Amino acid sequence: MSYAFEPIGVIHSCFKEKFGIPRQPGLVPSARAVIELTPPFDRDEAVRGLEGFSHVWVVFVFHAVLGAAWRPTVRPPRLGGNERVGVFATRSPFRPNPVGMSAVRLEKILREDGRLSLYVQGGDFLDGTPVIDVKPYVPYVDAIADARGSFAHEAPVSPFLVRFSADADVACQQKEGSFPGVRRLIEEMLSADPRPAYRDTTDSTAVYGTRLYDFDLRWRIEGNMVEVLELVSP
Repeated sequence: MSYAFEPIGVIHSCFKEKFGIPRQPGLVPSARAVIELTPPFDRDEAVRGLEGFSHVWVVFVFHAVLGAAWRPTVRPPRLGGNERVGVFATRSPFRPNPVGMSAVRLEKILREDGRLSLYVQGGDFLDGTPVIDVKPYVPYVDAIADARGSFAHEAPVSPFLVRFSADADVACQQKEGSFPGVRRLIEEMLSADPRPAYRDTTDSTAVYGTRLYDFDLRWRIEGNMVEVLELVSP
């Protein structure tokens, strides 16, 4: 038996490329996204009462890997990217059904220009992600006090400090008007070290880059210091 799911909306995210997206929701609290509900699911009564919940579960499709073969084992970054475990013991996007689920903070629900949108924070979403469901986060059942997390029991501790070059600092100040909190977003994202764990991360001359909002972010890492080099707008 097969099932077909119709997306109920699409996510507009600050993350425009896969590289740089936090590996789990909540690791970058300043990451903002907008879930735009699409017809016929964009009815006010469909979200009635949701404003009373501080967090929601977002069920979505890993659309950037559609058509890719699923993998029975994967290499989690938390294990250094070298040890393989079963795909069902991870949150890898390369799954038999490429479906993800993230708990995020619900900031507000707003109808503007005829569109009904949910504003959320702390997500790990790629821009353009299709949403197939939204559910309220219910603390008394969803927060399990005695749960175990195997190799991911505790949040990762980052050894990195983030500093901005003079040019990057000026560019950040200029971007704050359009994207409030952008400096904090960059600090949280880079302190979590988005580099793949299984690649050589010892080259201090390497320059990394990804696209955020409407600019390209470039940085390098030396020791325990991340230096933001520039924010380049097209």
